[in-house]
Amino acid sequence: MGVLQPRFLLVPLLTSLVGAAQYLLQDAALLNYLDRRFLSLEKRLEKCNQDILAYVDEFRDFSKTVVSRLAGLNACKAELKSDVQNLLSRIERAQRDIDYFGSITDSKACLEVHEDLMKQQLIEEAEEKRKLQLVLNASCDHMLTGIKSLKIVKKTGEKHGSWMKDPGKKHTKIYLLNGSVNNVILEFANIMTFTENNQTLNARRVTLPFPWEGTGHVIYQGFLFYHRYGSLNEIIKFNIQRRKVAGQMLLPGAGRIPAYQLSPHTKIDLAIDEQGLWAIHAEPETGGNIAITKLDHSTMAVEHSWDTPCSSQDAEAAFMACNTLYVVYNSPSGGASRIRCVYDILGAVNTYEIPTLHFRKRQGSHSTVHYNPKEKQLFAWGDGSQIIYKLHTEQKV
Repeated sequence: MGVLQPRFLLVPLLTSLVGAAQYLLQDAALLNYLDRRFLSLEKRLEKCNQDILAYVDEFRDFSKTVVSRLAGLNACKAELKSDVQNLLSRIERAQRDIDYFGSITDSKACLEVHEDLMKQQLIEEAEEKRKLQLVLNASCDHMLTGIKSLKIVKKTGEKHGSWMKDPGKKHTKIYLLNGSVNNVILEFANIMTFTENNQTLNARRVTLPFPWEGTGHVIYQGFLFYHRYGSLNEIIKFNIQRRKVAGQMLLPGAGRIPAYQLSPHTKIDLAIDEQGLWAIHAEPETGGNIAITKLDHSTMAVEHSWDTPCSSQDAEAAFMACNTLYVVYNSPSGGASRIRCVYDILGAVNTYEIPTLHFRKRQGSHSTVHYNPKEKQLFAWGDGSQIIYKLHTEQKV
């Protein structure tokens, strides 16, 4: 009887141990199941995160593409507007020609009347041209006959750039534009401030919304006119004091080849003379010869264009002075710069009788040569130096 009592006690103990083991197995299976589910959720969350990142990248690329295409559409819109205006003017001229040719078939009397009208029109056009020439010559009656001296004002170290005064303002401010691609203008109070050693501390910095291309920019009447970097032939008009774009235009025929073979960074060279704003550029249709275009600085409209006999080959710079283009030539390795092509738009100067004009006492090359009609001097940038050339002029015959 004493032996049976422990047995009875052992049976319930074993039964409870078996039940506990079953619960442990069930808990382990549940934990394993939960662990698998969590791993599955983590994988799904990771895939979802990757999908979101891919969508964000795709949307960013799409936004860049849309912005780029909108910019292209704006440029195309301006170009299309210019083309439409040109087309309308051609249609008007064609309509006038059609009306004229239709009317001359009426009768011989009519023909004689039209001949008289044509003669009168030719007389009136000749008179208008004569008056225009008198007006232009009245304010611009001199021509360049020599380069008297030079003064090296400063040396910044930049190989390409331009510096200038505003000939349309009475102030003495100096503007420095470093590099062939940049978007920061340095404005100095006067020439003394400009020549000081630490130029950046003494300058007012003006940041442009779009960078410039080349070194052919000019400042006139408080506005900077420059060729926009990355565009074929877009010219920007920027208000320096208000720091905002005041106008823009597309210059027909320009931007496809450099204006000067020895300055390939400049596709459009803007210039100021006694008559205002000009654009100097080269066109492949004329064999690379230089063309000049008169621009209205207020409306950014083209007034007239001229094809010149001056070649862009071996040219390094050019400038306008008194309705006349002066082209500066050099050798590809650098040497003595000289003017050996002159083109007067009014024909008052015989370009073949003008002797070659040399830039004396200096060897090297020019990045820019700009004429200041107010001071009758050239502001040039040569091999990192800012130079002023004094000129010798004579009255046109």
